[in-house]
Amino acid sequence: MGRYGRGDSGETDLFGGGRVLKSDLRVECYGEVDELSSVIGLCRALLGGKHFDVDQVLHGVQETLFRVAAELAAEDPAKLGLELIGEKDISALDEHVAKIEARLPQLRHFIYPGGSLPGSMLHVARAVARRVERKVVGLSTRESINPNILRYLNRLSTLLFALARYVNTLEGVSEDTWPGRGIH
Repeated sequence: MGRYGRGDSGETDLFGGGRVLKSDLRVECYGEVDELSSVIGLCRALLGGKHFDVDQVLHGVQETLFRVAAELAAEDPAKLGLELIGEKDISALDEHVAKIEARLPQLRHFIYPGGSLPGSMLHVARAVARRVERKVVGLSTRESINPNILRYLNRLSTLLFALARYVNTLEGVSEDTWPGRGIH
């Protein structure tokens, strides 16, 4: 039998060896990273070839998320020779956020998620990224993981928020602000 069917008993392989239940928190975490990458793929599809700069940023994020998932799926990522999430990955997100925010008006009020279809989907991706971050925080209280993964996921949701605003601006859709108290 090929690789298919090995998980029929409710267990799965970790990267580099070992088997765990599919309900294991580590498996949940890298599964949620996969879901996030899939949602980002949908965002890219909704861009429909427009906004190449945004598509390139999102493609780079997907590449990094594959590395995040591989790290989370490995019992000993360094032993496997994986390229670990590091400062350069976090700095890349920070640089993207700074460039995008420089093109946007400063937020004075909270905004409702929405706008154009790709902008709205980027808000969904941001919310999924926050959920992934919460799951990985839970994992980090039980197992040793690379702390840069948490930093990366935290910054990623900031980037996705900025991209949602930016895409809505490019699409000519104004922000729908919450009439409550301002941000500052």
